[in-house]
Amino acid sequence: MPPVTLTEARVRALTPRTSARDIRDAKQKGFGVRVLPSGAKRYFVHCQHNGNRVWRIVGDADTMETHEARSRATAMLAAIRGHGPVSEPSGETLFASVAGVVFERHARIWKPGTLEVNRGYLRNQILPHFANRQIAEITRQDVVKWFASLAATPVAADRSMPVLSVIMREAERLGYREEGSNPCLGIRRYRRRNRERFLSDAEIRSLATCLEALEGTRPLAVAAIRLLLLTGCRKTEILTLRWSDLRDGALFLRDSKTGPRTVWLSRPAREVLERTRRTSPWVFPAVRGGRPHGATWLYGFWSGVRIEAGLGDARLHDLRHTYATVALRGGENTLVIARLLGHGSAKTTLGYTHLADTMVREAAAAVGAMLEG
Repeated sequence: MPPVTLTEARVRALTPRTSARDIRDAKQKGFGVRVLPSGAKRYFVHCQHNGNRVWRIVGDADTMETHEARSRATAMLAAIRGHGPVSEPSGETLFASVAGVVFERHARIWKPGTLEVNRGYLRNQILPHFANRQIAEITRQDVVKWFASLAATPVAADRSMPVLSVIMREAERLGYREEGSNPCLGIRRYRRRNRERFLSDAEIRSLATCLEALEGTRPLAVAAIRLLLLTGCRKTEILTLRWSDLRDGALFLRDSKTGPRTVWLSRPAREVLERTRRTSPWVFPAVRGGRPHGATWLYGFWSGVRIEAGLGDARLHDLRHTYATVALRGGENTLVIARLLGHGSAKTTLGYTHLADTMVREAAAAVGAMLEG
């Protein structure tokens, strides 16, 4: 749209469309108003300085008159070019403030577990670097430098990058950044050695012996570990189980990672649940508060069990890998294993087949030995 002289009446008359649009002022170069799909309107300044594009919010058109916005824009542009005093930026455009708004909006989109995990990455990896920065001024170079600073914790770095990218993307939609300016796009993630592993037969026997010895003192924790191994379920699926989810020899999960699903229980899995006392609507209730146990409780227990059973670096999630590997070794096909694990597609399950490399290698050696004879 060509520049027009912005007036109070013209700004009020602007109507929203399906995407954000910018209307530039013909009277003051570098000044304009952005109309968002939500109907919100924000005055902005946009200019080139020292070879860099500068884009900043001047104020909200609902609370600021056009003549005041133009006056502030003139002062801001002068300050950017070094010809005037630097005005105090709005607190609502600080990264921490915008991130808070984004998380409030996404509380309706993300599942509770995802929201909690993403809040952790925001708090621990992102805010220490960007909290008090103006969100419109964070550049790709800033993000690259931040990402490099997390090299010692590549997993946290890789998982916090998408969170930062969502905040930047939503900042554009909310009118706090220039359109198409997401500084996270195209930054390569860290390449990590594959961490998946599964328990060997000897390790499974050792784990069983250890759990049997602890059953008298830690029955709930032992039951949770056994169910993880015997069902291949995700940790959150087991820890948030309600007794009402158990019907007709199956678990009817109302909200797994891939949506509602049915987990058919083997006899050993059913026996674990039959031996577990029903003291709450939850199978694994917290000590107080009428809610399910958190993961920290089980992580602490697993750390001790792993040492006692000699399982090395095995994680709780590796029990799920073990379940998949035993099913594969038993001759089950990829589609069946995908159903057992609750994968959204068999393509995800194909990533688990590499876990059976050890079995294939051993089989190849056995066949070779027989043929050699």
